[in-house]
Amino acid sequence: MTARNHNGGFSLIEVMCAILIMGVALVALTRGMTTALASTKDSEVQTTVATLAAGQIETLRASAVLTDDTTEGDFGESFPKYKWQQTVSPSDLDGLHQVDVVVQDAKSGATLYKLTTLLFDSDYPSSTAAEAKQKQKDLDKAKKRNKRGQ
Repeated sequence: MTARNHNGGFSLIEVMCAILIMGVALVALTRGMTTALASTKDSEVQTTVATLAAGQIETLRASAVLTDDTTEGDFGESFPKYKWQQTVSPSDLDGLHQVDVVVQDAKSGATLYKLTTLLFDSDYPSSTAAEAKQKQKDLDKAKKRNKRGQ
């Protein structure tokens, strides 16, 4: 009987190929996790600044005083990374104002988010309401004159 020589182990080339494949897979996995974390952070920032802008508009709406002007401010100690700038300007209709709120990075001043809406100032006398009141006054005067003439 002849004894056979069996080599039951892995060769050096097989081990090196396995290490190469595992290295490429590990790099791809790390890259994917880094991208996912960056996307999550970007999403968090966008959600935060959108909520801050909406909150600023709601604060303006609750104050019930709309003054056509540009004002600036910050969000206090809760959100020190951000500041805001709001512009209230008249629109084509009396009593209706366009409100632009821009949330900016506090350090660089870069615009992160802009929210635009229209708000109605209910205390503002519209031209149609003023005209209607004037017409009513004119009608009342005419009725009084007609009664005197009879």
